[in-house]
Amino acid sequence: MDMKKHLILLALGLGLFSNVVLGQTNGTVPKHLTQLKQVQNTVINDPFWNRKFALWSTTTATDVLDKFEGKHLKSPEEQKKNNVLENFDKVAAGKKGQHAGLPWFDGLIYESIRGIGDLVGQYPNPALQARLDNIIDRIDAAQQADPNAYLNTYTDLMEPGHRWGDNGGFLRYQHDVYNAGMLVEAGVHYYKATGKTKLLGVATRYANYMSGLMGAPPKRNIVPAHAGPEEALIKLYWLYKEEPALKQKMNVPVNEQAYFDLARFWIENRGNHVGYPLWLSWGNDKSEAWIKAQKYKEGNAGATARPTWGDYAQDSISVFKQKTIEGHAVRATLLASGITAAALETHEAPYMLTADLLWDNMTGQRMFVTGGVGAIHDDEKFGADYFLPTDAYLETCAAVGAGFFSQRMNELTGNAKYMDEFERVLYNNVLTGVSLSGKQYTYQNPLNAHKHSRWEWHSCPCCPPMFLKMVSSLPDFIYSSAKDRVYVNLFIGSNAMVQLADNKQIKIEQKTEYPWKGNINLVLNPDNETEFSLMLRIPGWARGKENPMDLYRSDLAAPFTIRVNGKPVKATLEDGYAVINRKWKKADQVMLELPMKPRMITANEQVKDLKGMVALASGPVIYCLEAVDNAGLDSLGIAAAPMKLEFRKDLLNGVNIVSGSAVAKDGKKSSFQAVPYYASGNREGAGYKVWVPKK
Repeated sequence: MDMKKHLILLALGLGLFSNVVLGQTNGTVPKHLTQLKQVQNTVINDPFWNRKFALWSTTTATDVLDKFEGKHLKSPEEQKKNNVLENFDKVAAGKKGQHAGLPWFDGLIYESIRGIGDLVGQYPNPALQARLDNIIDRIDAAQQADPNAYLNTYTDLMEPGHRWGDNGGFLRYQHDVYNAGMLVEAGVHYYKATGKTKLLGVATRYANYMSGLMGAPPKRNIVPAHAGPEEALIKLYWLYKEEPALKQKMNVPVNEQAYFDLARFWIENRGNHVGYPLWLSWGNDKSEAWIKAQKYKEGNAGATARPTWGDYAQDSISVFKQKTIEGHAVRATLLASGITAAALETHEAPYMLTADLLWDNMTGQRMFVTGGVGAIHDDEKFGADYFLPTDAYLETCAAVGAGFFSQRMNELTGNAKYMDEFERVLYNNVLTGVSLSGKQYTYQNPLNAHKHSRWEWHSCPCCPPMFLKMVSSLPDFIYSSAKDRVYVNLFIGSNAMVQLADNKQIKIEQKTEYPWKGNINLVLNPDNETEFSLMLRIPGWARGKENPMDLYRSDLAAPFTIRVNGKPVKATLEDGYAVINRKWKKADQVMLELPMKPRMITANEQVKDLKGMVALASGPVIYCLEAVDNAGLDSLGIAAAPMKLEFRKDLLNGVNIVSGSAVAKDGKKSSFQAVPYYASGNREGAGYKVWVPKK
């Protein structure tokens, strides 16, 4: 058991956190934990990322909005029928019926506004911002049509008597709370990106309504059937807490504590229900019918009685009693992110311990080598421990959720292992979610398949908005700080100003050719010569630790090196960071060299599906063999021989390839060529493999 777990469990044993009670915020962070602060306003200037952000902030952003308006369809009738934005116009006009898309499409629009708005803040685009402002005007008009500020276009148009799942409605399908939470989050992000408050006003009105309606008795026992709103309400709380003057600019009352209390209620009230339906034994159809018949109100059920949403929605038992991460993988990871965000604020042991247990289980027993999570197609859910088949489901949205969860855990603890796994997710299962053209997407991301199923658009296009949310947040995750420490979490060319204790300001510039090369060059410019610690993340894979719980192992033996002003230094490692403490002066230079030699990865022996197979990696990038490069792919095995790493400028917009010796089933020797997994499915030809037999 590591020291962090020991201290938290000790606190529990001493009774310091004996009860989880709404509003209880006593407790302190264990002394060894270092809570980090994000360094915002970082500007990315990087040869790997610049081209991608230029594509995503224009082509992809426009494509997503166009397709939500049905512009990808040929006939005007089909375009109008599938124009999701017109749902808001219909609600504003008081119409009923004819809802475009699924009930959660409101949430997808709000997520798109968040992601694209953040990109507009980083890469100004007046035309795109004007388009977002027009959408926000329509959202505002729709909300103004209801005296309570309620807004869920599906429920308004199709089931107006079933708000929040009342009167025989079905909240798990309607997504009333989820959509509201994504609206709140979009309002916060759009204000931070642009300084505009209209959407923030819409979000605050909605938060006021929900916090007055939901909570401990005599309020309503309503919790999200799809997680995500928990962290959104915490972000709204943080915004007003950090910018109290903003409250005076709003045309709506603000009670930030009520927003935080509501987020806690949503977390803590999971598992507080009548105990039925029994989703696993009854099945979805019978359970849904039982809820629509309002059977949960029968007998001695009180006014706060509600049905359970089951393991699928992390609602079968109290989340603080969970020992494993369960259910729908997107819901599970977003809930875990919300729990961790709450822990950042309260430092309460039940929150910290739960986040720790869920992350360890996700990463140590249920995470795929690409960072993907959610093995099973049915209910898009986590499988059992060590169930990691090559044809697993691995929804793009779930990878994004896992990435956000890992980043929050790094922020909470100051441990680099969480950013190791964030990086794994980012360079592999997230990046593959959008094609090199910027106009095709993935929903599922199996590791071995006969086709990487990229699509122009989807009947449930939830992944493109989630992708945009992740990549637009990336600048805020590169650096962080704590007292007299500057943390370098990600190796991305960039410039930032870091604020330390005692008003010390450190300008930091990073240049690198990562992930293709292992050279990371930093120039530090403090205002004055000053002492502080530079914390350089040394990835686990570069230290012979492919996975923090040894779910995966690799054969890399090459060392990393650090130089300060050209001279080698031996830095102490602390929680995965190399600590360089000295008096820094202007233009001091630090060079980190990470080993990029290709390596073979094997899975823990408890993973039965991967016995006798290897995956290839270089740096943070996982590789795959595509059939277009490897004839007879299904019969190939990789030989235990030296591999070659080579940059190919002419291939897949410029990538490293890994090549080496292969052996066919008949014993005939040949060679293989592997490309980054994220770039698969962008050429003609079917089939690819991440996991390949070792010969």
